[in-house]
Amino acid sequence: MIITSWLPVLLYAAAAAAYVAHFSRRNPATGRLASGLLGGAVLAHTFVIGMQTMQAGFAPLVGTTAAVSAFVWLLALAYLYLELTTDERAMGMFVTSLLAVLAVLPALDPQAAQRPALLRSPLFTVHVLSMLLAYASFALAFAIGITYVLLFKEIKAKHLGFFYTRLPSLQTLDAMNARAVIVGWLFLTCGLVIGGLWATQLGGSTDPRAQAMSFGDPKILVALLSWGIYSFALFARRAIGWSGRRAAWLSALAFVVVLLNLVPVGYFLTRSHNF
Repeated sequence: MIITSWLPVLLYAAAAAAYVAHFSRRNPATGRLASGLLGGAVLAHTFVIGMQTMQAGFAPLVGTTAAVSAFVWLLALAYLYLELTTDERAMGMFVTSLLAVLAVLPALDPQAAQRPALLRSPLFTVHVLSMLLAYASFALAFAIGITYVLLFKEIKAKHLGFFYTRLPSLQTLDAMNARAVIVGWLFLTCGLVIGGLWATQLGGSTDPRAQAMSFGDPKILVALLSWGIYSFALFARRAIGWSGRRAAWLSALAFVVVLLNLVPVGYFLTRSHNF
């Protein structure tokens, strides 16, 4: 199981290297190789998650390590869908680099955690999946925002070349960014609402983690902060015209907050979400 758990990491890393090579050389064969390696990584990751599910008897969503693993898998699937529907591989090197780094965490601890009784509610599963789908959409918005900024700087400097010949137009990137933020915000809102409903069911629990559920817990606080930032991003785009570069920077900076909540807060700072 330990050897198998590292196979997705190796394939994600190989895909990242191939996407970087494709971005620099624009070789169609290298692009197809990158997509194939990423598809292989997703299949290997699916096999690992399937094995964990069979061994534990439930979906491996308990604990921060399992959440990171599911986030990596969902982000890889979301990016592959984006690539298939747009035939655009320019964001691949940003997304797969993030996948390769984060996939190391579940590979270091491949055993599925035990599931406490208070996590057996279907609301918990829907809450976690909604939050992870939101984070995956925000990760795509982050990658799209970064590529927008790189292309904008090149166009502004009037040195058209490297990024100009490799990226979609600014208008296309802006539209893709807006779509990813909207999808992520919808899943995040759904996840927070369902999480709140689930938390109300834990009122009589003596588990200290259930008793620590409050707006003051860093995990919940940062999740609400993320919702506020992305809500402002949607408001700013529609009401005060913050599109283009401002929207790209905002989605990129907002994802840094999401990433902080997923890894350092999830591992070290929360008292209510360390199951």
